[in-house]
Amino acid sequence: MNGLVMDATDQGATNSMSAKSILVVEDSATELLALTKALESRGYQYTVATDGDEAIQKATKQKPSLILLDVVLPKKNGFQVCRQLKSSPETSQIKIIVISGKNQESDRYWGLKQGADEYLTKPVKTDDLLGAIARHL
Repeated sequence: MNGLVMDATDQGATNSMSAKSILVVEDSATELLALTKALESRGYQYTVATDGDEAIQKATKQKPSLILLDVVLPKKNGFQVCRQLKSSPETSQIKIIVISGKNQESDRYWGLKQGADEYLTKPVKTDDLLGAIARHL
């Protein structure tokens, strides 16, 4: 599997055309499926976290190239996760794309203020998602 790290919470993986890895942080099975199908369509390697604490743990251990981060999560919300990862020298270089149903301008502002590299709103179009990923990898 090209060195992909998987565990019981991972929904799947692909043969990767790239050494870049992505951590998908999403607690909704429907949204997770849509995101991972888009990643698989381009051959990206990914792992999955379904709550804020797990996201921080996996990001710290695996050092992915990019994180797709939901905001509304169990344990720690995405803004808290983003702020914690971006404030740590160990993980501050990881690119973070927030993908949220929170679509007010104040939500976008707050996400970027926490350190997100980009902020997309749900439902996100596959082309917009893949374009954002390409810009940050």
